[in-house]
Amino acid sequence: MNFQLTEERQMLQDTLRRFFADTQDSPVEERWTKLAELGVVGALFTEQQGGFGGAGFDLSVVFEELGRAGASLPLLQTGVLAGGLIAELGSEAQQLLVEQAIAGELQLAFAHGEPQSRYDLHRVSSTATESGDGFVLNGHKSVVLNGSRAQQLIVSARTSGETSDEAGISLFIVDADNPGVQRRSYETIDGAGAAEIVLQDCQVPSSALLGDAGAAFAAIEHQVARGCSALCAEALGNMETAKDLTVEYLKTRKQFGVAIGKFQALQHRMADVLIEVEQARSATINTCGNLQQGRDMRELHVSAAKNLIGRVGRLVAEEAIQLHGGIGMTQEYSLGRLAKRLLMIDHELGDADHHLQRFIAFNR
Repeated sequence: MNFQLTEERQMLQDTLRRFFADTQDSPVEERWTKLAELGVVGALFTEQQGGFGGAGFDLSVVFEELGRAGASLPLLQTGVLAGGLIAELGSEAQQLLVEQAIAGELQLAFAHGEPQSRYDLHRVSSTATESGDGFVLNGHKSVVLNGSRAQQLIVSARTSGETSDEAGISLFIVDADNPGVQRRSYETIDGAGAAEIVLQDCQVPSSALLGDAGAAFAAIEHQVARGCSALCAEALGNMETAKDLTVEYLKTRKQFGVAIGKFQALQHRMADVLIEVEQARSATINTCGNLQQGRDMRELHVSAAKNLIGRVGRLVAEEAIQLHGGIGMTQEYSLGRLAKRLLMIDHELGDADHHLQRFIAFNR
């Protein structure tokens, strides 16, 4: 298998690297608008969906550069999770939202996780009850990333079945300004925006239903698999930058008149970090290359990669901070932000322990 980037992906990578370098001090909203103007959001969708990419390696190029720059942008929610669900299940009229997202005119959020669901995608207790020519939604969605900024929410709710059933889950497009939507916004430890969303007698028309009623689980699992692959690539970019910062620090920080990078014990620790980062790169390439496989094989590779990324990300963050000393966690230094993001990535869409259990289940 040829692991080299195609000419188009190499151009995309170069464009992103220059963009993030030139806009590192720009506000998030301005950065998002400029990124969309470059057409980068379109790389996350297929040509049939209005984009020009959408494959696993397109995701890896975009998100690795996002992670390398340590940027906080709503690409995962708008371009992969919520946007991907609309692209996969949406009607012709609903597909217009994808066009708006690609143009940077719309931000989306996937409101799926609940206080009692942990990482189980099938555990949904929010309900959608038919009423007249629409539905009434009730429930509580927890830690909805980008939920504080999104204009449209993709909300999961149960139209039939028990709380833990895979069947019976439906998706709805809900305006964030709907009177039945209550949002409490806050920041996560890595500085990203999130929200607790309470649906209280939230009325939506029948046209808000995304796909067939009660049959959304397969699409949710598919887009979450793509989201996990994107997170693996972002973590890889984070780790590369953390590694580079640490190597540079070891070359310049002196003790006893000698750069501490000359000490053999520290060289061995950095060698271990390098090996782990390369292993993480291999796992990311593997999962992105298997996103088009059947469900069992796809989920096996996704969980294997997400488990490894969670473990390696924690190791790289700890080693980088310890080798820096106290300066590594100061607010002014970017390493602390990268370390927090690596820890957050481990918990997004399932932590290392959760994905280890899934890997064992799919490997039987």
